[in-house]
Amino acid sequence: MKKLQLLAPAKVNYRLDVLGKRPDGYHELRMIMQRVDLCDEIEIALTDVPGIRVTCGRKGVPDGPGNIAWRAADALLKLSGKEVGIDISIAKKIPVGAGLGGGSSDAATVLMGVNELLGLGLTDERLMEIGVKLGADVPFFIFKKPALAEGIGDRLTALEEVPSLWVVLVNPGIHVSTAWVYQNLRLTTGNPITIIPRSYSSLDEVCALLSNDLEPVTCGRFPLVSEVKEVLLAAGARGSLMSGSGSTVFGLFDDENAARTAAAEIEKTRGWFAAAVRTI
Repeated sequence: MKKLQLLAPAKVNYRLDVLGKRPDGYHELRMIMQRVDLCDEIEIALTDVPGIRVTCGRKGVPDGPGNIAWRAADALLKLSGKEVGIDISIAKKIPVGAGLGGGSSDAATVLMGVNELLGLGLTDERLMEIGVKLGADVPFFIFKKPALAEGIGDRLTALEEVPSLWVVLVNPGIHVSTAWVYQNLRLTTGNPITIIPRSYSSLDEVCALLSNDLEPVTCGRFPLVSEVKEVLLAAGARGSLMSGSGSTVFGLFDDENAARTAAAEIEKTRGWFAAAVRTI
């Protein structure tokens, strides 16, 4: 039985601008996205038993066809025309419904893994075309580089330079519906569209970039998210921002020791999920 063991990393958004609503109902976005080394652990195995089976064992994450990883495997199995079975086991380390892209990363990792196991030889570009039909963030995780993401998040441009940073992720245990956030977003008009640099050489330059148009929506409904930002800044973060549609907030720190100290203190005193991670 052929199998692969893979890691599916989380992401943070250093910037998330909502530029408008498209005729197809999606929003036109502009984001700066960066992967971090908090990872779900995924095992994919080919079997002689037809069908696709996904097991996760995490509350709030469906097994079977309701899981985006199942749909990723199904897309490639149908494309291959092969009569094989695929078993997928996911050990979730990334908080669910938290703005960290865990589900999208799982789907991207399954696409890449199944492509290898079945010997399909599909390029990353082709996998990204398949992936965007599963979720807007899926192509980014196949791209595997810090990126400027435009359109619905599927038009990706690699950043020329980004420093390696220590980040503390804090999740207060609130599940935020991305759909709800976008439905309650009030688009403003007439604001000039600033030019986003493609190169960042220091922590200060990344901190100056931090902005998320979805943050006021989520914080208005869940004031605890604003409190998490304040806690991170008080713990020494040089900058702090909600990632994606929330509820995870991240803080950028000067070094590993400062990040690990802050994460341990926040977890101990507040009881929230807190992890010191590095950008990848």
